[in-house]
Amino acid sequence: MSGRGPDSLAHPVVRPMGTRALLAEVGSDEQVAALLGDLRLRQHDGLLGAGVELVPAARTVLVDGLADAAERTGLAAWLSAWAPHSATAGDGPLVEIPTVYDGEDLGEVARLWGVSAEEAARRHADCSFRVAFCGFAPGFAYLTGLPDEFAVPRRATPRTRVPAGSVALAGPYTGVYPSPSPGGWQLIGRTALRLWDADRTPAALLSPGTRVRFVPVTNGPDGAGESK
Repeated sequence: MSGRGPDSLAHPVVRPMGTRALLAEVGSDEQVAALLGDLRLRQHDGLLGAGVELVPAARTVLVDGLADAAERTGLAAWLSAWAPHSATAGDGPLVEIPTVYDGEDLGEVARLWGVSAEEAARRHADCSFRVAFCGFAPGFAYLTGLPDEFAVPRRATPRTRVPAGSVALAGPYTGVYPSPSPGGWQLIGRTALRLWDADRTPAALLSPGTRVRFVPVTNGPDGAGESK
């Protein structure tokens, strides 16, 4: 087996997952977004069944619900020949998340970035984010958009309970905790926006491809008051 890292993949590595699914591994979040976009175009053009489900993750896209062997074989050949490229500018829906930048770890993140806490908040809010994939908990979205130099490590000791609405960083990702849970991400702020609501359709506010903007606000009675 080659010692090459995933970033050096010239084409996706395609693996069967049972009899109705294929898993395609690529080299980066950007390539996941690009492959997902191309698969959605194929589905829109009728080249992929309307009932097929596309499930992105950190370095993979699962294509589930393939109808028969012929569809699996044809798609496997297409995936194996797919040329990795950067995702085009997203045209997905935009969700603005009002955020109070007062997280317990904002000072530590600012130290890692070599700036003040106020400047760290401003730099984060200036970024344009996109949902790369979802996981960990219902409604939890992994957002890409931080410059590489802003990646931060997880906390050495995870918290036993992170409040719902906490805006946090880990590695290259930003996330918002949709419900109280344990977690080791660096907390930089909070929002009153509900990311997951079982009584809402769809229940998850954020889905892959959604564009996200964090809007700094001052503290208010509901935890997210006036825009700055």
